Amino acid sequence: MLTRVTGVLVEDDRLLLVEQEGGGARRWHLPGGKVEEGESLADSMTREMREETGLRVEVVRLLYLCDHLVPAEGLHVLHITFEVRRLGGRLGDIAPGADFRPILGVEFVPFHELGERGFGERFVELVAEGFPGAGRYAGPKSALGL
Repeated sequence: MLTRVTGVLVEDDRLLLVEQEGGGARRWHLPGGKVEEGESLADSMTREMREETGLRVEVVRLLYLCDHLVPAEGLHVLHITFEVRRLGGRLGDIAPGADFRPILGVEFVPFHELGERGFGERFVELVAEGFPGAGRYAGPKSALGL
């Protein structure tokens, strides 16, 4: 099983997203990545946010856990998503080579534009409502509109 962390950073009714080359139909994603061996979840989250967005953050709360099964590759991915708060850094100061899929951009996107960036209606509702029911297992990734 592969464990990934992703971060939700909301400021002024806008969600922080990264645009990445490749990786399927959707090019815009929540910042995050693989938890490295011996790394805590919080350390992984703060490292990924710094590498992919240039921002220093702290973990505020657990939003949800979800699964993503890729039978063709024999892969089971556990996604752990946290709400994070900005502490500093400079948006767009991306670490070179930080991700195997190049990062093309980093942007705060208004909630009403998330659908245009490939996010499902359910996910847009969850973001706008502040993730009611936070801290729970949400089932398959698709149930969240991802």
